[in-house]
Amino acid sequence: MSGGHRLGRRFGWLWGAYGTSALGTWLAFGAFPLIAIQVLHSGPAEVAALSCAGAAVGAVVAVPLGPWVEFRRKRPVLIAMDLVRCAALLTVPVAFALGVLTFVQLLLVSVVVAAADITFRAASGAYLKTLLPAGELLVANARFESTAWTTTIIGPPLGGAAIGFLGPVATVVADAVSYLLSALGIRAMGGPEPRPERREAARLRAGDLLDGWRYVLADATLRPLLFNTALFNGLVMAAGPLLAVLMLGRLGFAPWQYGLAFAVPSIGGLLGSRLARPLVTRFGQREVLVGAGALRALWPVGLAFLGPGTGGLLLVMGVEFGLILCCGVFNPVCATYRLERTPADRVARTLSAWAVTTKAGTALLTAVWGVLGALLGPRTAIGLAGVFLLATPLLLPRRAAARDTEPEPGPGPEPGPEPAPNRV
Repeated sequence: MSGGHRLGRRFGWLWGAYGTSALGTWLAFGAFPLIAIQVLHSGPAEVAALSCAGAAVGAVVAVPLGPWVEFRRKRPVLIAMDLVRCAALLTVPVAFALGVLTFVQLLLVSVVVAAADITFRAASGAYLKTLLPAGELLVANARFESTAWTTTIIGPPLGGAAIGFLGPVATVVADAVSYLLSALGIRAMGGPEPRPERREAARLRAGDLLDGWRYVLADATLRPLLFNTALFNGLVMAAGPLLAVLMLGRLGFAPWQYGLAFAVPSIGGLLGSRLARPLVTRFGQREVLVGAGALRALWPVGLAFLGPGTGGLLLVMGVEFGLILCCGVFNPVCATYRLERTPADRVARTLSAWAVTTKAGTALLTAVWGVLGALLGPRTAIGLAGVFLLATPLLLPRRAAARDTEPEPGPGPEPGPEPAPNRV
C-alpha cells in the first residue's frame, strides 16, 4: 500500500502500530452491543444508551486533556492511552468469567475508552505534523485510511467467526491485546522528542479549555467543516445500534452475516483512500473535500428498505459500499486539510475540541435516535436519520478561505496514529 512513496523507518513503526490496533478494533466490531443484546438481554433503548452515554461522558472527561496534551511530549501520552484502553477492556472478560458483568460496567468501560480515544487523537495529530513536511501529510493520512479499511475487510468476518465459536467477549480480549501491541510498537519507534515550548510544570488555566474551539470557530472553513462532520458522523453512528437490533433481532441475521455486511463494502474505503491523492492532484483539495462530503450523504437513506434474507444482505452491502467509498476519499483529505490549517502549537487543542464535539454530537443524536427507535421502531428511525443526512452537504465549506502561513515542518519526532476508526 506504500505506492512507492517512502516516509521513513519511524513512520513505518507508527503505521504498523496503527494497523495492529485497527485490526483489533474491527475484530471487536459491535462487540459491546452484541454483549448487551445476547448476554445482558438489553433492548433498543439500552443498546443506544450504551453507545451515547459512554461517548458523552468520555467527551466531558476529555475536555481538559487536550490543553494538557499540548504542552507535553506526545509519545508517552500515546503509549499511556493505549495501555489505559487495554486495561479498561480487559475488565470485561474478567467480570464475565466471574459472572458479575453488568450493563453499568459496560457503560463505565465505554467512558474510559472514549476519553482515552479523544486524548490519543489529540496527541497523534500533533505528533504527525512534526514528523512529516506538509506535502507528505495527505500521503500519510491516505495510508492510515487505506490500512483502516483493509483491516475492516479482514476483521469483522474473523470477529464474527470468533463470536460464533467463542462468544463476543473473546473479541474484546483481542481488542485489548491490540492496544498493548500498539503501545509496544510506538515505544519501539525510538528517536528524541523535544519538550514543547511551554514548560510541563506550567499550570493549566481555565481559559485554555476553550482554545481549540476558539480557533476552529474563528476559521471560515474549519467552522462549517466541524459542524458537517459532527452532524454526519452523529447521524450515521446513531443509526448503528438500531441497525444492529434490526438485523440481529427482528430480521434474524446471524452474527457472521452482520460482520460480513460491513466487511465486504469496506473494499470501497480501500479504493477511496487510494483515490484521494490523485483526485486532489487533478481537481484540487477543496473541490474533492466538498464533492466527496456531499456524495457520502446520499447513501444511508437506503437502509430504511432493509429486508430479510439474501436481498437484505445485498442491500446493506450496496449502501455501505457507496457510503464507505465516499468516506474513504473524504476522510484523509479532511484530516490533511485540518492539519495544514492549524498551527503546530495548536494542533492538540484543536483536534481535542474537534473530537469532543463530534463525540458529544454522536452521543446526543444516538440518545435521541434510541428514543425514536423505541417509539417508532428501528426501521423508521433509521429512515429518518437517512433523510436528515441528505441536508448535511449544506454545512460544507462554500469557498476557500485565506490561511495563515507558517514554516513547513521538516522531519522531526514521530507521530502516533489516530485511534482505530469508526465505520465512517
